[in-house]
Amino acid sequence: MISRDDIRRCYDTIRPFIRRTPVVEVSLGDLDETAADLPGGTLKLEQLQCAGAFKARGAFTNLLLRQVPPAGVVAASGGNHGVAVAYAAHRLGIPAKIFVPTVSAPTKIERIRQLGADLVVTGERYADALAAAQEWERRSGAMSVHAYDQRETILGQATLGLELAEQAPGLDTVLVPVGGGGLLAGVASWFAGDVRVIGVEPEGAPTLSYARAAGQPVDAPAGSVAADALAPRRIGELVFPITQSYVDDVLLVDDASILGAQRALWQAFRVAAEPAASVGIAALLSGTYKPGPGERVAVVISGANMSPAQLG
Repeated sequence: MISRDDIRRCYDTIRPFIRRTPVVEVSLGDLDETAADLPGGTLKLEQLQCAGAFKARGAFTNLLLRQVPPAGVVAASGGNHGVAVAYAAHRLGIPAKIFVPTVSAPTKIERIRQLGADLVVTGERYADALAAAQEWERRSGAMSVHAYDQRETILGQATLGLELAEQAPGLDTVLVPVGGGGLLAGVASWFAGDVRVIGVEPEGAPTLSYARAAGQPVDAPAGSVAADALAPRRIGELVFPITQSYVDDVLLVDDASILGAQRALWQAFRVAAEPAASVGIAALLSGTYKPGPGERVAVVISGANMSPAQLG
């Protein structure tokens, strides 16, 4: 488990290199005229983070708290983690090799290249890229920076929870996107049961749902419009026990709801969010999550590494 003192120390270390992303109070009913009964809510706008997603927190934590060898770092990613590691390595002058699958968005692939990392596109899914990255780690001696299942990665993502607690005191519930679970485990570690934390994942990539049903991490489908960010095949081994202790529930939303939420965020609030970042809003608009009277809900908008054409 990760303590709040651990998270505070981590935040002090990475703070000069990341952005303290803003929160905005909104009327969720403005998202959809058929959902006028939705209460107000708080959006944590992590798409404004360095490198376009929350992943920069974990990337900088790894590179600043661990001893990086001369061979540099290696990472496997569906896209956002690769951008974040490439960005952090560029800022700190560290060599980086990034492996991504063919499902990765062209926008994310291009950004990794722009940041100067050595990029390899291989395999169809994240699991394929991870296997290739692990082989490179063994051959090169580079330091692996895992996208979600590493203590430093979870610790860095937990700093989002610290910020949100300071910016929006008195929350009842936080809705967090789930892929491998690093962000969810980090946010849940900060709130540690004091606030209800709920994971939201695509129906086509139910990693945490499958793990909860089985009582342990197991392979799950890896589809969905959010597959480049929320489809790692299985939840993290380090992540899972944290979610068992501190995550109240996990919800599933379908692709149509995810894309509808993405459009609604842009049209109502001019918030640009990639599909993976829109799952929390999808849960609210679809009625998958129904806040109680007076419930204060926050939704993490986790990233926006995409083409503007996707906003419609």
